[in-house]
Amino acid sequence: MLDYWVRLYRLYRLPITQVVVLLLPPAPDTIIETSFNVETTRHEYRVIRIWKENATQFLNDPALLPFAPLTATTQPQILLQQVVERVNQLEAEKPEAAYTQILAGLKYNKELIQRIFREGMMRESVIYQEILAEGEQIGEQQGRLAEGRSLVLHQLNRRIGELPPDVRQQIESLSLEQLENLAEALLDFQQIADLEAWLHQGV
Repeated sequence: MLDYWVRLYRLYRLPITQVVVLLLPPAPDTIIETSFNVETTRHEYRVIRIWKENATQFLNDPALLPFAPLTATTQPQILLQQVVERVNQLEAEKPEAAYTQILAGLKYNKELIQRIFREGMMRESVIYQEILAEGEQIGEQQGRLAEGRSLVLHQLNRRIGELPPDVRQQIESLSLEQLENLAEALLDFQQIADLEAWLHQGV
């Protein structure tokens, strides 16, 4: 800490207040130093023990919010729920949610964190709702794609007979738009060569 102080002072020549933030309690009988002393040199710094701090000031300050799960509490699940409520009140673009979950992982088990954040913050988050909507849209598109692929393959089998594996694989790799075009084009097919020519054109 003394070394850091000297370096900073050389650079900026400004008053410096050093603070050490301890996130978790150390091993029993560990001595937490708040100063460096050797011969005539004495250098002091502040030490903040997060696990002894009142949660209120952390819950009320967005910059400190990620540290709130590590503060003093006798009801950790309720504290996490309070943290989620505060995160919900922030703008969706702010990164506090991710930071909070990362730091909470130092103290709480993963299942508890995931459950509370999923049930609370995530379901109310604008970002989560957007992701959910995108997922539903993708699922709908995949459903339409599978249905279109099945219909086209069925029509081709009826019109020109069983398809060779390589041709079938080509059809299964087509996009939904390409399948729709093929569904229209296959009405004119008379033999497998017609289908292969269509596929070769890449229409």
